[in-house]
Amino acid sequence: MLDRKKRYLQVALNSTLDEAYEIISQLPASERILIEAGTPLIKQYGSAAIIQLRQWWQERLSGTDILPYVVADLKTIDRGATEVMIVQNTGASAAIAMGQAPIETLNIFIETCTKYGLDSMVDMMNVERPIKVLRNLKKLPTVVILHRGVDEETYNKSIPIPYIQINKIRASYNVMISMAGGDTIREVQRAIFNDADIVVVWKNFYTYSDQTAALAQEFLKVIK
Repeated sequence: MLDRKKRYLQVALNSTLDEAYEIISQLPASERILIEAGTPLIKQYGSAAIIQLRQWWQERLSGTDILPYVVADLKTIDRGATEVMIVQNTGASAAIAMGQAPIETLNIFIETCTKYGLDSMVDMMNVERPIKVLRNLKKLPTVVILHRGVDEETYNKSIPIPYIQINKIRASYNVMISMAGGDTIREVQRAIFNDADIVVVWKNFYTYSDQTAALAQEFLKVIK
């Protein structure tokens, strides 16, 4: 489970399992790194991808007392209970649903995550007022993800990263907040300055390079 007193770097792996293995093998053995099985990876390899990522991360953490933490980015939009049950035996520590899903889906998603001991994360990409979604839930998720999508960033440069939503949520709800959609050091710094608990990065970790370890260390220094 996540520690509310700490800040985390979530490394989203979206390419291939071969690339994922190379990247994980170079990451620092840190309790503040969360590994994400990205949606493209899950769609390509199924729930087996989650099992494999957990195994590799556990091996990387061997010799420490750190438990591997793997996020399954299911992007659940319907069948909230069913999709959680599909991954609950994979070793996933958390699962993600979309904030645009029906409230009924989000409620059963969060309830089922709680039942099976997973952290629930709700991704508010393309949700204009995240606080309105939270207001209608029976129970808050563990994490609210504020997210500028990849296609938004690529094809509409005017769309900002939604840092402004952090304080709006903090003013009313005691929930952890994750920021996704910014991959530069400056963007990560801004997320932390605006009081995000988790920063999600993927661009620099899409394929392995000889800079993988150094990049992860640099991000960890920023996320204090």
